[in-house]
Amino acid sequence: MSRLYVDYQKTVRPTLVKELGLKNLLAAPKVIKVVVNVGLKEAAHNKDLIDQVGQELALITGQKPISTKAKKSIAGFKLIKGSVIGLKVTLRGKRMYDFLDKVFNLVLPQVRDFKGLNLKGFDGQGNYTIGIEEQLVFPEIDYSQIKTTRGLEMTIVTNAKTDEKAQRLLELLGAPFGKN
Repeated sequence: MSRLYVDYQKTVRPTLVKELGLKNLLAAPKVIKVVVNVGLKEAAHNKDLIDQVGQELALITGQKPISTKAKKSIAGFKLIKGSVIGLKVTLRGKRMYDFLDKVFNLVLPQVRDFKGLNLKGFDGQGNYTIGIEEQLVFPEIDYSQIKTTRGLEMTIVTNAKTDEKAQRLLELLGAPFGKN
């Protein structure tokens, strides 16, 4: 069992039930999945890039990424329908909790000039997106093997109906929100 999942079961969920005035433990908000996404606009011209970034993403998440493809052609961007424009990984269960634990406790504190997560990352339906500018803050990445730094985004999908409930859930799980 993941440390964060055990913490959710024993302390976070009962706290949420009490704070939100819920009648049932199963009605407490929870994290459904975490989607990690990397955009690769240069992938159309460089096929090796997809493999390299795919390996990095697999190291970071512990799961093999799938490619995302362009839905339509856009001449101004030299984009052809069906070409690979990114990679993504969807984490659930134990891997998701292990990943969130690592992000909240190891990765975010290493981000340069980190003053806490921005509250503007919520989408209005209880989901939260975090953008990380460099993949180098992850402990699995070997600095000497990286040719170019690239950013990634993580979307934490919850079943909370409001941003306030989702924020409280993530705070109790250890998300370091800033004073903004």
